[in-house]
Amino acid sequence: MSTAEALSVIPAAVLRNLSDKLYEKRKNAALELEGIVKHLTSTGDHDKINAVISLLSQEYTYSPQAHNRKNSTKHYSHALFNIIYDYHLGGLIGLAAVTVGLTTEAAQHLEQIVPPVLHSFSHQDSRVRYYACEALYNIAKVVRGDFIVFFNQIFDALCKLSADSDANVQSAAHLLDRLVKDIVTESEHFSIEEFIPLLRERMNVLNPHVRQFLVGWITVLDSVPDIDMLGFLPDFLDGLFNMLSDSSHEIRQQADSALSEFLQEIKNSPSVDYGRMAEILVQRAGSQDEFTRLTSITWINEFVKLGGDQLVPYYADILGAILPCISDKEEKIRVVSRETNDELRAIEADPAEGFDVGAILSVARRQLSSEWEATRIEALHWMWTLLNGHRSEVLVFLNDVFDTLLRALSDPSDEVVLLVLEVHACIAEDPQHFRQLVVFLVHSFQHDHSLLEKRGALIIRRLCVLLNAERVYRELSTILEGESDLDFASVMVQALNLILLTSPELSDLRDHLKQSLVKDAGRDLFLSLYASWCHSPMAMISLCLLAQTYQHASSVIQSLVEEDINVKFLVQLHKLIHLLETPTFAYLRLQLLEPGRYIWLLKALYGLLMLLPQQSAAFKILRTRLKTVPSYSFKEEKVARTSSGIPFFNGGGGSQISEDGNPNENSHDMHNGINFASRLKHFKQIQQQHRLHSKSQIYSRFSSASSTKEL
Repeated sequence: MSTAEALSVIPAAVLRNLSDKLYEKRKNAALELEGIVKHLTSTGDHDKINAVISLLSQEYTYSPQAHNRKNSTKHYSHALFNIIYDYHLGGLIGLAAVTVGLTTEAAQHLEQIVPPVLHSFSHQDSRVRYYACEALYNIAKVVRGDFIVFFNQIFDALCKLSADSDANVQSAAHLLDRLVKDIVTESEHFSIEEFIPLLRERMNVLNPHVRQFLVGWITVLDSVPDIDMLGFLPDFLDGLFNMLSDSSHEIRQQADSALSEFLQEIKNSPSVDYGRMAEILVQRAGSQDEFTRLTSITWINEFVKLGGDQLVPYYADILGAILPCISDKEEKIRVVSRETNDELRAIEADPAEGFDVGAILSVARRQLSSEWEATRIEALHWMWTLLNGHRSEVLVFLNDVFDTLLRALSDPSDEVVLLVLEVHACIAEDPQHFRQLVVFLVHSFQHDHSLLEKRGALIIRRLCVLLNAERVYRELSTILEGESDLDFASVMVQALNLILLTSPELSDLRDHLKQSLVKDAGRDLFLSLYASWCHSPMAMISLCLLAQTYQHASSVIQSLVEEDINVKFLVQLHKLIHLLETPTFAYLRLQLLEPGRYIWLLKALYGLLMLLPQQSAAFKILRTRLKTVPSYSFKEEKVARTSSGIPFFNGGGGSQISEDGNPNENSHDMHNGINFASRLKHFKQIQQQHRLHSKSQIYSRFSSASSTKEL
């Protein structure tokens, strides 16, 4: 259609007044144009209508001056600038008037009417953008549902206008937005599938006005029964969670309200895509924002309860999100995280159904290095749970976690160490793993003496409870028997000996040893410990006193030479004398009531007394105890007292006693299958190795000092 044809229809005054500065003139011109179009519509003269629309679009809203002004405004005078603005404004008013005039016939002309208006939304002049909103509002009121075909373009324009720098434009856009929402909610032709990509693209925009605009649309569309927003929730869920950390309280509140509504819908829906959303929630659970973490953990908690089989492949990721939150600084997050963790651990999942034991074990292993004690504890609970429920699958990945578990024995938390030991004990049910555990434990003690000093007793005692004390001590003795580091072997044996003598958990083991001379089980245990106990004279003497092999104890004491009686030895002897006064050795003290029967016990104790400095507290304690020995005799052995009150032995020609309480005509080296002569020989050999080692160390230090002086 030609411009001339349009001009023949519309009086020049009308066209001129459409762009007038006065509102009344513009209003009257619009009404006149509306009447003209109504007449053309009634006569069915759509060619002329098209000509009018083309004129308003091309000569006004699409005018060349307006098009080029964006990049060359500085070349126009102020007067020309206003003329361009007035033309643009006239075109927008005219297009709205045409639409009103077309009424029910407007739909077939929208392809010509709407694009010029949408084009004006990007105009540099805020007044043009404002009147574009007004024009589109008037157009939308007329065409209503037919407007939907342009929804995507309109939504895009409204999204931008919501963040417009001009408050009036924002206000106009807001009114238009409300109308468009009304139209969409009542339309049967709105396509949610086409809308979701638009929404998803904009969900991570940071502008607060845009965020409010988007949340508003999500809320409105979710309220429409025929629109399934829940089905598309994974597409924009991350964006909503992102808004929870917005600096604006209003936006946070709106996002939280929308999320709460969706969560309620999820609880009531029979079909939900938990998997995709679980991935988003796991990421958001690690947010720096406290409110975001709490909301995501709350969602995960509900998902674990509702998700069923859908969530099985995501258990490891979910666990990776929960465990750190168990130690969160915010109590609400800790509470929900613990509840979720308990729910997850209680689920009986089957590896055949996608339950990935290796992935969960890997998460627990990583969290075992957490700086937070509560997280480490729960990671260990998971390992224990997996071992009890899926032992064979866990053992496949044992090499991946074993070193981490062993290192965890050095954890600063006693509770963590005890749980680590429980996990180790569960693994060590298999002989090869038991051996591996004990070997590494000895190795750890050897390279970290502070671990032995601070945690040695705790670790050994707990393992004895979990894995059978005799089994643990036998294995430790076997390892230490062949230990080439003699200093460490001596220290380790002393530590084990002290634990043996003092720990309530090892009372059964002590009872077995007391039967060494009468029962095979006691004898075997005594012999299994003997070889490694040779690394420490005081440990050996303690073992003999515990096993009631008093004659051998006396022989060991008699075998000691000057080099053995050093400060370390005397410190250990001091500890032993104090231990003799504890309930552990009550039986030994009671045996002193029968000095005639337990001559070798007396001789051993006197031997210890002779090794102690007379001014030491230990000497006074032991001497006081020996003074209480009765002065009467038993059988044919005479026990007399000196003027000092200390008893001495009078052979009296009676029978000799090889091991106390067992008189024999001749003192033999064998008793209950124990060759004590051979044992004593072995003890002397080991001690000779220690003496040579000590001499070599002294010589090495002396040589090093001499070299330093020469330099």
